[in-house]
Amino acid sequence: MAGPFANDSEQIDRRTSRSICDAVGERLQQSLRPEPRLPENLEQLLNELRRREREPH
Repeated sequence: MAGPFANDSEQIDRRTSRSICDAVGERLQQSLRPEPRLPENLEQLLNELRRREREPH
């Protein structure tokens, strides 16, 4: 099944298409960036909590 614009007589050229793809890619990269690392002192505290949770009570 063809998309809604399959018979549209106006088409974009390769350069415009590439520009659109690049812009979408840049925005996706910005949106999907990994979470920043925690400060080292907080990372150490979390590791300590994890260690304590594993210890028998």
